[in-house]
Amino acid sequence: MENQPLCININNNVNFELKSSFIRLLPTFNGLAGEDPHTHLKEFHMVCVGMKPNGVNKEQVTLKAFSFSLKGVAKA
Repeated sequence: MENQPLCININNNVNFELKSSFIRLLPTFNGLAGEDPHTHLKEFHMVCVGMKPNGVNKEQVTLKAFSFSLKGVAKA
């Protein structure tokens, strides 16, 4: 088995802003017992795929937006 890095490399050469209208569309995950993290990730992915800015790849959008989808215990 080949050793894989345990980190995510982010291309910082691409500078873009997430618009507040996009951030408001993101589903939220609070980390509560009744919440399904898999459902959150599916919904999060759908929003990110639909709102990708030109010149930015989906991984960059996803990485930048993910922290905005977390609230409460999940954010901590």
